[in-house]
Amino acid sequence: MIRLPDASGVLREYAPRTEPAVPAAGGPPLVSRTVFSAAHVVADPFADVTPDGPAAVDWDATLAFRRHLWSHGLGVAEAMDTAQRGMGLDWPSAAELIRRSAAEAAACGGRIACGVGTDQLTGPAASLDEVRAAYEEQLAVVEEAGAQAIVMASRATAALARGPEEYVELYGHLLRQASEPVILHWLGPMFDPALTGYWGSRDLDAATETFLAVIAEHPDKVDGVKISLLDARREVELRRRLPDGVRCYTGDDFNYPELIAGEESGAGGRFSHALLGIFDPLAPLAAEAVRVLDTGDPAGFRKLLDPTVGLSRHLFEAPTRYYKTGVVFLAWLAGHQEHFAMVGGLQSARSLPHLARAYELADSLGLFPDPALAESRMRHLLAVYGVAA
Repeated sequence: MIRLPDASGVLREYAPRTEPAVPAAGGPPLVSRTVFSAAHVVADPFADVTPDGPAAVDWDATLAFRRHLWSHGLGVAEAMDTAQRGMGLDWPSAAELIRRSAAEAAACGGRIACGVGTDQLTGPAASLDEVRAAYEEQLAVVEEAGAQAIVMASRATAALARGPEEYVELYGHLLRQASEPVILHWLGPMFDPALTGYWGSRDLDAATETFLAVIAEHPDKVDGVKISLLDARREVELRRRLPDGVRCYTGDDFNYPELIAGEESGAGGRFSHALLGIFDPLAPLAAEAVRVLDTGDPAGFRKLLDPTVGLSRHLFEAPTRYYKTGVVFLAWLAGHQEHFAMVGGLQSARSLPHLARAYELADSLGLFPDPALAESRMRHLLAVYGVAA
C-alpha cells in the first residue's frame, strides 16, 4: 500500500498494481489512421540554468524517447507545445531538436513532422513582414532537415493581425513557399491564452470560416489540419467541410477515442487521424488500439482507449497549458528518464495531489512497464514533500 494525498490534502491508501498491462513494442504498421505523438523533451538536470535562461536538454534521453514512440509504430510530432515551445524551449534549442530528431527518424525509418512557428521573435514584432520572415526561417530549417512541416499558431501573428484578411494573406504566402504539403495547427486559447482571437475573431464560427478559406485556396499544399479546441462537435463539423484529400488530425485530448473512431455513416464516414500530446504517455496502448481498429473492430478500439480518457482529462485540466508537467512526470515513473526535472523548472507547475492522482490513474491502466519502479519513484517524491513511508 502507498499513501497518496487527495484533492483536499488528505492522505489515503492505494494498492498499486503488481503487473503491467502495456503491450510490447513492435507489430504491424498502423494503416487505418495516421497517428502522431507530440513528444516531450528531457531536461539536463545537472545544467546550471535559471527558469528564464536558455534550455538545457539531455539529448540522449530525448532521442531515446522518440525511438520508443517509433518502436510502437507512432509518428513523432516534434518541437510542438508538448516539447514546451514557448514555455521553456527556446528557438535555438528547438532548431537543434528538429535537426537531431529528423536525423534519428531517417536512421530508423520513423515518421516525423516538426513545428514551424515564430518564437525566435523574443520581443514584440514590428510588422507582419517580420512575422512572415520568422515563419520562413523556421520552415527552411524543417525542410532542410527532411521533415514534414506543421505550421503552428503564432503569438506574434495574433498580436499584429488586424483581421481575417491578414491571416489569409500570411498563410497563403507560407503555403506557396512550402515545398511539400504541411499540417496547419489551430491551437486554442486553453493551451495558450496569447492565441485568443486567432484567425481574426473571438467568434469560433467566424474563425472557422477564415481557417477553411485558407485551406480552400491551397488544398494541394495542406496535408491536414490539427484541431486543438477540446470541442468534439466543432471538430466533427469542420472535418466534414474539408476538401477531399485534406486530413483532420485531432488534437482533442478530451474526446480522442470517438473522434478517431469516426462516424459510422454520413459525410463519407469521416474520422479523425491523431496528433496528440496524450499519446506521449499512452503510446503502447494507443498503438494497440489503432491496430485493433485496423482489423475493422471499432468497438474493440473503444474498449481499449475509452478507459484512458480519465487520465487524459486529468492531465489536461485547467490551466490546460501545464499538461506537460504530468506528461514528463509519467515518463519518469515509467522509466523513460532518470529524473523529474523540466526545462524552465516547469516540474513545479502542478501540485502534489495532482501528480498523485496522475500516478494512480496511470497505474490503474497498467501503463508502467515496471510497476515496482513507478511505486518506488512515487514514494521518493512523496518523501520530498514530507509524506512518511
